Amino acid sequence: MEKPGRTPVTFTPMRAAISRRMVESKSKAPHFYVSTDIEMEAVTAANNKLNEGKSGDDRVTITAWLVRALAQSLAAAPALNAVWSGETLERVDQINIGIAIAIPDGLIAPALLDCARKDLATISAELRDLVTRTKANKLKPAEFSDATFTLSNLGGFPVTQFTAIITPPQVAILATGRSEQRAVVRDGAVVARQMLTATLSADHRAVDGALVATFLGDLKSRLETPEGLA
Repeated sequence: MEKPGRTPVTFTPMRAAISRRMVESKSKAPHFYVSTDIEMEAVTAANNKLNEGKSGDDRVTITAWLVRALAQSLAAAPALNAVWSGETLERVDQINIGIAIAIPDGLIAPALLDCARKDLATISAELRDLVTRTKANKLKPAEFSDATFTLSNLGGFPVTQFTAIITPPQVAILATGRSEQRAVVRDGAVVARQMLTATLSADHRAVDGALVATFLGDLKSRLETPEGLA
């Protein structure tokens, strides 16, 4: 039987760079994964109220709330806001959250800089600007190189849960799927709640499971009681 035809794929420079970095990450960093389910009823209601009367570009997204909560949780868990410098692990004072953004050639995760010092409205505006400039190839050098932690959010797709590969030289990345109605048990009764699954990939050389579990518990608490985020 004649074999089906095959067409060699030539990688673009960006795709080749992504390939090298992901192989480096998976071969050098001993990944482990921890997941939690977060009830999003309160933050969704708060976001809907915040967006009343606002047009498209002025509306706050759930991603902005995630970044805001992450910044606070990372401030409480500085071991996860760290990078490798050669064989040395360095904790970074400034929290710069990389945002995974799909572009035609692949995927890039530019940093939203100094997130811990910014309120929700500022994060939302800067997030829109970051996405726009990423797609227009107008990023600043620090946005390319200074991320200390990454958020990969596939909430815009019909994806419930996934695991992400750590972006070197960082030590962790959070993967979030779609916020959706699920059947859950509350006070012994099955009820519908808006839920989101978050999975943290962490470098076991830098952190252990108990610290990651505590971090996710803190993030879950901040999103389920979002009064301190707005």
